[in-house]
Amino acid sequence: MVFVSKILNIMARTVPPLLPRVSRVLRAMGDRVRQARLRRAYSAETVAQRAGIARMTLMRVERGDPAVALGIYARVLQALGLEAGLDYIATDDELGRKLQDAQLGERARAPRSRPWREPR
Repeated sequence: MVFVSKILNIMARTVPPLLPRVSRVLRAMGDRVRQARLRRAYSAETVAQRAGIARMTLMRVERGDPAVALGIYARVLQALGLEAGLDYIATDDELGRKLQDAQLGERARAPRSRPWREPR
C-alpha cells in the first residue's frame, strides 16, 4: 500500500501558479468570448457543438480557466468566427527585442582570418 502511495505522489503533477496579471487576462478573454457568443445570439450548446467540445468545457473557456488547452480556445474562437485574432498572440515581443538590441551593442568580432598562402 505504501508503494502505491509513493507512485501516486511521483505521478502527481505540480503546476506552477499563474501570475495574478495573467489570470486577469484569461478571465477578460473568457468574458470577451462569452460576449461574442451572446452578441451572435448563439446558445452555449450550439457553440460547444460547433467547436466539438462539451458545454461544460465551453463554460470553463468563458470563465478563463487556465487548465483549458489553447487548442480548445482556438476551436471556440473558430466557431465564433474570431480565429483571426489568434495571429496576434505573442506578436509584440518588446522585451525580446530589447535583449537582442543589448547583445548587438556589445562589440562583436569576426573570426580572425588566416593570411592567404600559396599552395605548395
